[in-house]
Amino acid sequence: MGSCFFIGNHDAPSEVERELKAAVERHIAEYGVTHFTVGHYGAFDAMAARAVAEAKKRHPDISLTILLPYYPTASDTLPQVAFDDTLYPSEMESVPKRLAITRANRYVIDRCDHLIAYVHNPGNARKFLEYAQRREQRGLLTITEL
Repeated sequence: MGSCFFIGNHDAPSEVERELKAAVERHIAEYGVTHFTVGHYGAFDAMAARAVAEAKKRHPDISLTILLPYYPTASDTLPQVAFDDTLYPSEMESVPKRLAITRANRYVIDRCDHLIAYVHNPGNARKFLEYAQRREQRGLLTITEL
């Protein structure tokens, strides 16, 4: 069972979605990925969630988990996609809110087998990709850049 996480610029253009859907399908067919985890703070995350939700129609054995860097409250709005599970790492409870997204993303990057990335601007997404690339150099995961 392989796992995959997504990292991308929050303002990713909609044109990326077709390539993203193809990458999800390739990860299922070629790499045996059965578990996908996605965040929910931007256009890329929303496209990734839709791509996996669409793939689930053809591959009902895959699962989609949403990463929650903050403890969820009743006022939180989540993407309009059916998730199989939520992930709120227990160690996040003591993390200051300003560091929560960074810590949550690193938590998943440290535990996934594959990463699909769309990073074309400087910023946090670039830092996460560079962190993942160091893990890839050590043979700990594989990265697909769109």
